[in-house]
Amino acid sequence: MSSRIIPGIGSVSPEFESDLIQLETAGNGAFKAGADGVREIFTFADRKEEFIVFADKTLCYVKSAMGYPAYYPVPEVRFEGPAEAVLMDLDGTSVHSESFWMWVIEQATGKLLKDDSFRLSKEDEPHVSGHSVSEHLQYCINKYVPDASIAEAREHYFAITRHEMNEIMAGRGREGAFTPAPNLKEFLTTLKDNNVKIGLVTSGLYEKAWPEILDAFRTIGLGDPLEFYDAIISAGTQVGQGRAGTLGELSPKPHPWLYAETACVGLGIDPSKSHKVVGMEDSGAGLVSIRLSGFAAIGIGGGNIAGSGKHLLCDYAADTLMDSLPYILGQ
Repeated sequence: MSSRIIPGIGSVSPEFESDLIQLETAGNGAFKAGADGVREIFTFADRKEEFIVFADKTLCYVKSAMGYPAYYPVPEVRFEGPAEAVLMDLDGTSVHSESFWMWVIEQATGKLLKDDSFRLSKEDEPHVSGHSVSEHLQYCINKYVPDASIAEAREHYFAITRHEMNEIMAGRGREGAFTPAPNLKEFLTTLKDNNVKIGLVTSGLYEKAWPEILDAFRTIGLGDPLEFYDAIISAGTQVGQGRAGTLGELSPKPHPWLYAETACVGLGIDPSKSHKVVGMEDSGAGLVSIRLSGFAAIGIGGGNIAGSGKHLLCDYAADTLMDSLPYILGQ
């Protein structure tokens, strides 16, 4: 059986056909398969997005647990090495920390339930990693504590986070919370040696992301992350009394804005040079974010790409950071 082409998605070989879960409608009924030029509608295993396919284009409907969905065109992407810029995810790609942040989500949910023995299930993992804090918490509320509020959940989450971050910065934190990815230092310095710009991209808010980055750089001896990276873009800061807030909680991955801002604003990459930029992710949400931003995506092993069913969105797949270097450097 030969491959077929989906606009914006690319070639779908027979091995990936089963990853496409066909739907009758999308966008809360706004589109129907077989009507008004819609050829097909599909989603992936995590069902976070719906893809509406026409003869000459594909739209992506990004659902929202917070009540603010959005439609995006799925652009055609290509990559021509060597790269001029690499956009790197933080959690799971640069630093292995997803289990820690899922533990914080678990603890916050336990607080809502008033049950310290509460534990997330394996099937929860794709829904409590790779997206925003509020998306993760809303998922847990819907499933486990339907009478709770997102405000109360966030209060518990950030109280736990502040305590744990202070402990980690003081050297007393949860053991193994933040572990640099294998060969992170070698990978980053190789990119620098080849004059590749590096942008760090995270859906995490500043309060949780900065201690993580700083701790990882201390571990590998790379000094000040602000001096090393060419750009660091996070989802912003926590909304709080007397403090400026952020839209990051409503527009994180899989929305395109964090990656788009890192490339365009942070690194000054003109859209005409998008084929010289590649993004790196270990999560399904991150892959969608990269692709909707107009860049090719490298999928890194160890995250929830398999669980989300989104291997198809990887332009290149690598088990480790070092495995991706030949692709990035055009070797």
